[in-house]
Amino acid sequence: MSHISEVVPTRRFERISAHSHIRGLGLKDGKALPVADGMVGQIEAREAAGIVVRMIKEGKMAGRGILLVGPPGTGKTAIAIAIARELGRDTPFVALSAAEIYSAEIKKTEVLMQAMRKAIGVRIREVRKVYEGMVTDMNIDFTKHPYNPYQQIPRSVRITLKTKSEEKTLRADATVAYQLISQGVEIGDVIWIDAETGRVTKVGKCEEAPTIGTYDITSEEKVPMPRGPILKEKEFVHTVTLHNLDEMQTRAGQGLLSLLFGGGTREISSEVRQRVDETVREWVDEGRAEIIPGVLFIDDVHMLDIEAFSFLSRAMESELAPIIILATNRGITTIRGTDIKSPHGIPLDLLDRLLIIRTRPYTEDEIKEILKIRAKEEKVELEDEALEYLTKIGAQFSLRYAVQLLTPAKEVAMLEGRKRVSVKDVERVRSLFVDITQSVEYIKQYEEKFLK
Repeated sequence: MSHISEVVPTRRFERISAHSHIRGLGLKDGKALPVADGMVGQIEAREAAGIVVRMIKEGKMAGRGILLVGPPGTGKTAIAIAIARELGRDTPFVALSAAEIYSAEIKKTEVLMQAMRKAIGVRIREVRKVYEGMVTDMNIDFTKHPYNPYQQIPRSVRITLKTKSEEKTLRADATVAYQLISQGVEIGDVIWIDAETGRVTKVGKCEEAPTIGTYDITSEEKVPMPRGPILKEKEFVHTVTLHNLDEMQTRAGQGLLSLLFGGGTREISSEVRQRVDETVREWVDEGRAEIIPGVLFIDDVHMLDIEAFSFLSRAMESELAPIIILATNRGITTIRGTDIKSPHGIPLDLLDRLLIIRTRPYTEDEIKEILKIRAKEEKVELEDEALEYLTKIGAQFSLRYAVQLLTPAKEVAMLEGRKRVSVKDVERVRSLFVDITQSVEYIKQYEEKFLK
């Protein structure tokens, strides 16, 4: 089935996550800049992470992991993402909360194994027909989710590509639309779209792309405007994960229904993984592929039990293992599944293998810089007084709470016909959306009326 057709040509859809502004650790000659690559403050932690990145690149992290320790909202996830960004654009990054492994329908060791396989990439090289060009227009059409009417999902996309020789508008299906969203493709980006499979590769920001604003936080690689026709043969480099290959191998041996509907989350046999590993080794030996160890980030690691910790200890010794980064905000606590108390709820033998990095609470000036970056990323125009007010909220309550108020405040301003967010808008959304402290006080006030 063709994924792409040509059309003669707008609502833009942009996927903005909590850490979409993170581009790297923001280091220069190993020293952390106050504000760079979307990172603010945490000087010691970022410089320590920079040393870890150099160790990884030199192959000196075998048998070791990283533990990020600090209060909630101090940038532990951001540092883990930044490490992955520093390792390269195609480096897989998998984030997992320790609680997730107990809510899955499969064994917890299988959840961890699948997460590890998702964090190991395989870069494959092929010569294929692709559409290549700078994106000059992109309109994504949405429809209601078949199982959730309150959620919208991409249905199709119309995208216009341009080279020095020609300009062409293509219509593509949901497969391409999902990839454009997940890779954060914007107007001005140079991309490749596989003519047969619809696989999207984001090459970089075009040198001739229009610039928006003066405060650039993207620091994306600049690439020249493509030459020649839009449809051409190129060496197509794309990255899949070992888990992707495991699933493809599993489905290949099953019936039609499994191929159509996927069959849901299930355990993958060791025989399938062994076959995949053998195939990948052949590709590597032939020069058709290379292995890209990624980052597996496990938050709230104190919630893992002794069996899961044993699995991680063995995994760190494996020849084919991702960089394992753990994070916690706990002190001395009981190791789950035992009656033994230990620092951060982690067995001492595993702690001995971890490089521990501290994160500290942000200062008021750092909170202001982070809010400015998030406002830029979420395209929220703030009046100076509104920024000051949000900064005080972040310092008094939490940075996360202040960041969460940005987009609701923008919506309130738009309802009143204004583009810039004022203090009045922030006060309005603050009265509607309370922070955790206010929520707890409310519960205490009406404690006898709540279920226990």
